Amino acid sequence: MTDTKAPRVKRKMPLDPESESWHKLPWRKFERHVYRIQKRIFRAEQRGNVRAVHKLQKLLMKSRAARMIAVRRVTQENQGKKTAGIDGIKSVHPKQRLEMADLLHPKRIRHRKPQPVRRIYIPKPGKTEKRPLGIPVMLDRAHQHLVKQALEPEWEAKFEPNSYGFRPGRSCHDAIGAIYMQINKKAKYVLDADLKGCFDNINHEALLQKLKTYPALKRVIRAWLKAGYADNGVFEETPSGTPQGGVVSPLLANIALHGMEIALTEAYRPKEGKPNFVRYADDFVVFHPTEEGIFKAKVVLEAWIKDMGLEMKPSKTRITHTLQEYQGTIGFDFLGWTVRQFPVGKTHSGKLHQRPLGFKTIIKPSKEAEKRHIAELGEIIRKNRHVSQEQLINKLNPVIRGWTNYHKTVVAAKTFQRCRRNLFQQLQEWGRRRHPNKGKRWIARKYWHVEDGAGWIFKDEKATLWSHDLTHIQRHTKVRGTASPYNGDLLYWSQRLSKHPMLSSTKGKLLQKQEGKCRWCGLLFQDGDLIEIDHITPKKEGGGEELSNKFALHRHCHDVRHAKRVAGAYDKSQIIEEPDALKGASPVLKTSGRGDPPA
Repeated sequence: MTDTKAPRVKRKMPLDPESESWHKLPWRKFERHVYRIQKRIFRAEQRGNVRAVHKLQKLLMKSRAARMIAVRRVTQENQGKKTAGIDGIKSVHPKQRLEMADLLHPKRIRHRKPQPVRRIYIPKPGKTEKRPLGIPVMLDRAHQHLVKQALEPEWEAKFEPNSYGFRPGRSCHDAIGAIYMQINKKAKYVLDADLKGCFDNINHEALLQKLKTYPALKRVIRAWLKAGYADNGVFEETPSGTPQGGVVSPLLANIALHGMEIALTEAYRPKEGKPNFVRYADDFVVFHPTEEGIFKAKVVLEAWIKDMGLEMKPSKTRITHTLQEYQGTIGFDFLGWTVRQFPVGKTHSGKLHQRPLGFKTIIKPSKEAEKRHIAELGEIIRKNRHVSQEQLINKLNPVIRGWTNYHKTVVAAKTFQRCRRNLFQQLQEWGRRRHPNKGKRWIARKYWHVEDGAGWIFKDEKATLWSHDLTHIQRHTKVRGTASPYNGDLLYWSQRLSKHPMLSSTKGKLLQKQEGKCRWCGLLFQDGDLIEIDHITPKKEGGGEELSNKFALHRHCHDVRHAKRVAGAYDKSQIIEEPDALKGASPVLKTSGRGDPPA
């Protein structure tokens, strides 16, 4: 029987009045108001004025601006915005968003008991075991983000300089940069350690005591920690730990682990030599010139983390050396990279005071990370044996670009070449499976095209596969000391954002061109903002892919722009014009003059 149903026609429907009121809120004013209070919290904590910190935190959590931004963050921006809690709610309409913001007022939310989180399991990269996640309901997520807006500036003023995980303005690349700076002039012993079930075993009372916040906020956080979780409909209590998946959980884990570096350095006398410490979330490394110094560091840290209810994971904790063989190994793996020093001649050696060191420090993608990446590409190809070449390319490109962007700050050129060769073989097998009766030459002519200087390119008329070795090596500048996005030097952070290795080259160019500002709302992009690229003139209306027809904007600004376009209420004049170069506008590559020079 044939389907006689008429095709659906997309019509330009007017915006719902409630939706329009949500989109018409003064978001630019809200962002500025919240950041102004956060900056005051940061500076009050730096002065040691605890009373002012608590007053400003209460002021922030009462403000309508902070409540609206918290709701927008969890309902429109977060990557897991469509993941439901135990109530099954995946999306929130504009009218409900406004009601949710009203419910978040401290006078109303304090009478509500947090609901248990929904326990789900996700696979760990390259392993058979799975990691448990706890997904709160939407209102609890918004409340947690509101609390995070108040707590984070206070603790950013306290956190140690070599803590890099789950902090605004800091990344894995800053952590590996710190490691390079600490060992590139001297070979050292290494304690490479990982904490066993960090998020699941943090002692609640020790964490709450460490927070030292005012009673009302302490009660709220205690309620979240004790809310429990539902696993396949069965409720379980949570006597310890902070649930992974919650908005505020990474911040609470960082607070729990704060003080490790201070305790470690205070345990050593000047004659022993101070150890170097780098931590990313629950992974950390300690460096010391002597073997005895590393054994002492392990004892000190084991005693310190025991007070928080934690212990080191034996299978992931080991002692090694960066240059010499120690217990059968040389160097160590950290965050997907292998860090090791190689003996070299004087022409290739690093130098200290113009004297050759006799070795060179090399950081490159780890063998395990490379194998996982090749396996992931193979799995994508296996699952898409019957799709078109264009569809396969569109599935592979984001994975290749993301992986190469992550590793492009280290010595990765040879690794990229190996990955390209492996992928070429996998794609050849994909072609042979599709055409078992055709020869290799026929398959090569159908799916590959030879271009001057580029070799064989896997492409069709609409899509081209991104080759690993097309990603150029780009060195990363480590973040400056204890610098934080809440210190007020927004131009410094915009500059760093435009050069972040995980941003595509197009986004980086647009951020420099736009001086780090969103072309829709005019605000400077900050770390954590979700940046999207949009076309000024859509492709359907004749717009091209050239850089002059693109601009970068916040995800929520992107949503507003397209909502107005669908409703027919869009006007190109709403796009904020770029400053004219002849007027001497200050580019993002210059500092604001309010802080130290950029790193």
